[in-house]
Amino acid sequence: MPAFLTDAMPLTPNWWDIGTRIALTVVAGGLIGLDRERGGHAAGFRTTILVALAACLAMVQANLLLSVYGKTPGSFTQMDVLRFPLGVLTGVGFIGGGAILRRGDMMTGVTTAATLWFMTVVGLCFGGGQILTGMVATALAFIVLSPLKRLDTWLRCERKATLLIRSADADIPELSEALKPLACRALFVSFARTTDGRAGVTFELRWMAKDHDTSARAILNALSKAHDVADFSMQSTTN
Repeated sequence: MPAFLTDAMPLTPNWWDIGTRIALTVVAGGLIGLDRERGGHAAGFRTTILVALAACLAMVQANLLLSVYGKTPGSFTQMDVLRFPLGVLTGVGFIGGGAILRRGDMMTGVTTAATLWFMTVVGLCFGGGQILTGMVATALAFIVLSPLKRLDTWLRCERKATLLIRSADADIPELSEALKPLACRALFVSFARTTDGRAGVTFELRWMAKDHDTSARAILNALSKAHDVADFSMQSTTN
């Protein structure tokens, strides 16, 4: 087996070892970043490469700073110098937290934050000389982010929406007749005011569907025929 596939971190890496780690990190970051870039996500091609490179260089630096004088390979069970890359993981956690945005009931950037954190780990693998582990991890990340994303097109998921209906009195409107054929449940939330100052009732709608837009449109049309709908807002999580 080639030496670079043994997953053993050389205690005294040469420039060839370091160059190989950096090059593979750029390839891995570019592969995952390109997929994110094509999806229009904020952390795309260059950002993913930079995060992976930062982790890789931190691990290379830890490797270079590791004192090997007078020690045997078995003496490195515990290494305080590894706190350096662990600090990188903590820092990327803050970056990932900044990538997650919440607008009302909609949350975006969760997968982007997870991708940045994962690519940091991949960069640490390459930087520490665990080439085979880094390659396998990159392949798995690509499979999860690209081919498995197609599951969204046929997987039935629970959809949620907030509904505001104008009501002339204080009674809670009965929605079951309009929603039962669509297998949708309505949960009363509160009494509210519409934008024009009229009395309204807020519901949370829940239903199972494959197609996000088509199912929501069908529910809105059914409700609009029977009630005075003031607002219909989807509650969703965007990656």
